[in-house]
Amino acid sequence: MATPLTASQLVKVLRDEGLQVVEERSWRTHNRNHKGPWGPMHGVMIHHTVTEGTQNSVDICYDGYSSLPGPLCHGVIAKDGTVHLVGNGRANHAGLGDDDVLRAVINETALPSDNEANTDGNRYFYGFECVNLGNGSDPWPAVQLEAIEKAAAAICRAHGWTYRSVIGHKEWQPGKVDPRGFTMDSMRARIKARLGGGPDGPSKPPAPKPPATFEPFPGAAFFAPGRRSPIITAMGKRLVAEGCGRYEEGPSPDWSEADRKSYAAWQRKLGFAGSDADGIPGKASWDKLKVPNV
Repeated sequence: MATPLTASQLVKVLRDEGLQVVEERSWRTHNRNHKGPWGPMHGVMIHHTVTEGTQNSVDICYDGYSSLPGPLCHGVIAKDGTVHLVGNGRANHAGLGDDDVLRAVINETALPSDNEANTDGNRYFYGFECVNLGNGSDPWPAVQLEAIEKAAAAICRAHGWTYRSVIGHKEWQPGKVDPRGFTMDSMRARIKARLGGGPDGPSKPPAPKPPATFEPFPGAAFFAPGRRSPIITAMGKRLVAEGCGRYEEGPSPDWSEADRKSYAAWQRKLGFAGSDADGIPGKASWDKLKVPNV
């Protein structure tokens, strides 16, 4: 298991790989560690930003959005190949992904299809957002592709990983398409060559499935009109998975009557009735729902 690189170590390995690095604002202490564990580290994940302009992209990845707070990655790779560091620690970039993919990354074996979203990737992956609209026509300059190669290789080199520890967001979370415009197989081939090629080394024994982490009960008062939170979206997705979703559209981050009706269905499924099945979460029913950490 790999201990996360410190801020100073990350800067050093990137610069040692020949990259130009810009340290943005208070990136060294900017993280989401209060939301869950950070580490052990298992790999590097590549994304595209769906934005234009270096500073605009850096600011969005640093600050995030009201429904998805920053940092949204650890480094933003601009079209000129510069790496802008925006976070150090847990970041909102990977989200929930497939545990089978994580085990393949840990074992450095061929990736299976990502058909589940049941494992917290923000804990285990370094994330790089690469400035690109992701529409299939926005170009990827050679210097930017080289910077992606160097950044991923630098972290692999620091941890003793092979190229197989580098994946795209689209290989981790069902429904994602990033990065779009080059293949991850071609990028891994570049990283392999930069690391020296050669054999991948001895196969590793299967790794145990990482423990799942869940949102603690935020209290009944949390679920009130006007509340907007990614926790509510995650709750809604679990209710749908349990066959209790009563949504025409959604779920969304906004607490709504559809959320209340869906949660009431979950309470009834657990055997609650009357005022105990009013659709307002209580600790007992919440703990049984197992809402993934966001």
